[in-house]
Amino acid sequence: MVIRVYIASSSGSTAIKKKQQDVLGFLEANKIGFEEKDIAANEENRKWMRENVPENSRPATGYPLPPQIFNESQYRGEAEVQAKQQA
Repeated sequence: MVIRVYIASSSGSTAIKKKQQDVLGFLEANKIGFEEKDIAANEENRKWMRENVPENSRPATGYPLPPQIFNESQYRGEAEVQAKQQA
């Protein structure tokens, strides 16, 4: 089982940076192994993430934004969804 977190290393959005830090910090603090996949530095990562976020989880306009979380290739959600599920 590999947790993959799709992030953007060069995001200009402070909200996205904060969500990414929260997700990665949570995984590290709980000693959960994961792979970081940078969509800003790797076009294949960006393409894969966009194609594998389910239609019902995509924004009404534009593309899904990081962080996006997958277990192997199974979509697990974005940071806000994960926080709601744990509450």
